[in-house]
Amino acid sequence: MELRHLRYFVAVAEELHFGRAAARLHMTQQPLSQQIHQLETELGVLLFHRTKRQVQLTEPGKVFLEEARQILLKADQAVKIVRQVAQGESGLLKVGFSGFATYSILPKVLRVFRNHFPRVELELEEMTTTAQVKALQEHQIHLGLMIPPVPDATLSLEVILREPLVVILPETHSLASQPELTLLELAHESFILVSRQLEPGYYDQCISLFQQAGFSPKVIQKASQKQTILGLVSAGMGVSLAPASIRNIHRAGVVYNTLNIPISEVALAAVWRQDEASPILQTFLKVIREIVED
Repeated sequence: MELRHLRYFVAVAEELHFGRAAARLHMTQQPLSQQIHQLETELGVLLFHRTKRQVQLTEPGKVFLEEARQILLKADQAVKIVRQVAQGESGLLKVGFSGFATYSILPKVLRVFRNHFPRVELELEEMTTTAQVKALQEHQIHLGLMIPPVPDATLSLEVILREPLVVILPETHSLASQPELTLLELAHESFILVSRQLEPGYYDQCISLFQQAGFSPKVIQKASQKQTILGLVSAGMGVSLAPASIRNIHRAGVVYNTLNIPISEVALAAVWRQDEASPILQTFLKVIREIVED
C-alpha cells in the first residue's frame, strides 16, 4: 500500500462519485477505479458499495477513512517539518555566549530570530571563551559568541562586533567625576579582571594595554562574571575595564568612564566548527549579519 492509494481512497470517499474524484485527482475514472479495487484486494475488505446510481462507504470503509486521513495528515506534516529543517526554519540550535554578548548584540539577535523562526528551539548557555571552545570541540554547542583569538584551526571565526573599553570605578572614587581617563592615571589602582584561564584573549589584551601605558597592573582579584566584577568594584575593592556596552547594566555604586586611548577595542566573534552542517546555524548567522549591517 502506498500513500497515493490512500489519497485515491479519500477522494472517492469524500466525493462518493468516481467521476468527480477522478477529476479532483486529475486522472481518468477507469485507472482510479482499478486503484481502489487493488486497495480493497490488498486489504481483503470491501470499502465501497457500488451501484449504477450511487457509491457508499461500507462500515469498514468509514473506519478506514478516518485512519487514512490521519496518515495523510501525518505524512504532510513530516514533509513540512523536514523542509523547514533543511531550510533552517525548524529544529534545535545550541548557543554558548559570553557576558559581553549578553549586554550588547545578543538580545536583539534573539528577538529578531524568534520572531522570524518561532519553530526553532534555542538552547542558550552563558559560558567563558575557554568553555565555549571546549563545548564546540566536544559537539555540545553549535555556535559560540566569544572574545577572540581562538586557538583551534578547526573552528571558523567571524568578528561580528567591536567596542571600545571603558573604566569601571566605585562611585566614591576620586576620579569618578572625570568624563575621560587615561590608563596612566590608573597606574596605582588595584584592578579586578576576568581570569586569564577563562578569557585568555581579553585578559592578554588588557595586560598589553597596561604595558603600552608603561606599567604592570596590580591585579588583586580575578573573577569569571561581569556581575561579580561590578559587585567588587561597587564595594570599593578596586577598578576594572570592560567593553562599552556594559553601560547597559545599571549597577548602584559604580560609574563608567570613557577610556582615552587610541586603540582599545574588544572584539566579539561568532565561532563554529568548520564541519558543522546545520542549516539552522546558517540561518542564525544570517540574522546576526543583518543586524550588524543594519
